[in-house]
Amino acid sequence: MGRLKGAVLLTAGLAAMLLLGGCGGEKESLTVINYGMYLEESVIEGFENETGIEIKYEEAPTPEEMYTKYKSGAIEYDLLCTSEYMLQKLMDEGELVKVDFKQMEHYDNISEEFWDFVRSFDPENAYVMPYFWGTVGLLYDSEKTNGPLHSWDVLFDGSYAGDFIMPNSMRDAYMIALKYLGYSLNTTDEKELREAQELLLTQKPDVSAYLVDEARDEVLAGNAAIAAVYSGEAYYAYAEDPRFQYCIPDEGSNLWIDCFAVTKQCRNTENALKFLDYLCREDNARMNYDYVKYASPFKSMIESYGEEEKNSDAINPSPEKINNCEIFAPLPQETTDLMGELWKELKAQ
Repeated sequence: MGRLKGAVLLTAGLAAMLLLGGCGGEKESLTVINYGMYLEESVIEGFENETGIEIKYEEAPTPEEMYTKYKSGAIEYDLLCTSEYMLQKLMDEGELVKVDFKQMEHYDNISEEFWDFVRSFDPENAYVMPYFWGTVGLLYDSEKTNGPLHSWDVLFDGSYAGDFIMPNSMRDAYMIALKYLGYSLNTTDEKELREAQELLLTQKPDVSAYLVDEARDEVLAGNAAIAAVYSGEAYYAYAEDPRFQYCIPDEGSNLWIDCFAVTKQCRNTENALKFLDYLCREDNARMNYDYVKYASPFKSMIESYGEEEKNSDAINPSPEKINNCEIFAPLPQETTDLMGELWKELKAQ
């Protein structure tokens, strides 16, 4: 009874209420895991105030680290948000549950093209809800580069040695090397992966840092001329100062979509859907977009884009550039294991 002083006698009526409550008056909650800086805090606070449901919020920097955190079982997560290939892996392992997203009041605010997008790995639209999408490319300070960038070669030809940042993410790092070499980012060919490894090992002395969320801030601070980043990071930088530009390299890149899903550990699917519906609501979609600055699947946001957003490769890439990109697919375990060994070797050098 905490701070109450003296003996407190429960009335029979109150005691009965607590018994009927089933958990002694414990507050309802949802435990959510997401990427860092990927959900506006005031959106969480608004949901808690409107519903009385507490959000216990956890973060992970990459899909692989999120998977490890989830599978450890140390915390039971009700909802998670991650990338398509990791969601497909979790679906294949039976870790996600089917839900009827059409029950949500604001379901129609998600553009149909994005429900179509996720059908490539969730054919019945039964497991995942689109959240943000984009590409991986080059954020650069146009005052420090020799004109506009258009190729991954600036990361490998030595022209910006010590002045660029690579992703501290296994699949993104190998994606860059594989696309530069003309291979699929989903290759399972050991020869191609080892060729990418040699390229990354040769490159490593020129890399100023391997970062994820912090890469954008390092470029903004003038500590690097170029960084391989997710597209939303680039648009955030551009909004700070238009000299910070973004390109999707001509060799192609990764096209990704991050989605929310309900896990098999979820204790209350109805409350989980309430939270997802809250994210779909127009005012919350706007707050989240203004905070995250990634391309949105929500109709209300797409219809409100200004000219700069419409003309930005970070927010609205052309169909030609999208078609030149690939979506990550789950890799066979033997390929994942090999890539993991190569990544450890690279980072240990």
